[in-house]
Amino acid sequence: MKNIIIFGAPGSGKGTYSDEIVAKYNMGHISTGDVLREQIKAGTELGKTAQGYIDNGQLLPDELMIDILADAYDKFPAGKGVIFDGFPRTIPQAEALKKMLAERGHDMGMMIELVVEEEVLMARLLNRAKVQGRADDNEETIKKRFAVYHSQTAPLSEWFAKEGIRNTFSWAELGSKEGLVAFCKGLQAAAPVDSFATPIPGDMPGYDSQVIMAAGAFVQGSTMELSADGPIRPPYAVY
Repeated sequence: MKNIIIFGAPGSGKGTYSDEIVAKYNMGHISTGDVLREQIKAGTELGKTAQGYIDNGQLLPDELMIDILADAYDKFPAGKGVIFDGFPRTIPQAEALKKMLAERGHDMGMMIELVVEEEVLMARLLNRAKVQGRADDNEETIKKRFAVYHSQTAPLSEWFAKEGIRNTFSWAELGSKEGLVAFCKGLQAAAPVDSFATPIPGDMPGYDSQVIMAAGAFVQGSTMELSADGPIRPPYAVY
């Protein structure tokens, strides 16, 4: 399996969809927030360094986050394929991730953006806030998160497009976990052995059109920030 970078706005279901793909294809799963909390809980040197930044109300430097992700990545068997959930969020982060993987003889595989209408996202997040008792997730704060997402993701989305690995899955076109799993299977199966360039639909030479049509449609990105009390928010947030 090839690596997958899964992207989407707050509430788009990155974690949920990642779990489905991991379960279906036995891939590794690296969630930015999870691996960070694991390092801190284990009291590793990386975790202690990260905790220092958090305690001071500072964002983690990209170099530190890459080191934490690399540590998690190296624990998976070679060739297993890993889903990156929540990273990268900026062009420098994407370039650093690309470099880290290249040093291991690997590549980023493909990036999938989960596209959901904003009113649907708002309804999901408000409902989640109600169920989980998250007072910080109200309409005003959610709109601010959307604004950060839109302002910081667009350049990165275009960067991935130029890399030839951007693919988008539209909830409006085929909104189901099963649809996304099938979509990923179609992309993985269609990829040549030596490379994994997967242009956006309409420019996908060699792809089985029936696989793509059965799997779903595509479209676009997200961002994050750390809080000391555990939950994470835009440049290192778990949505």
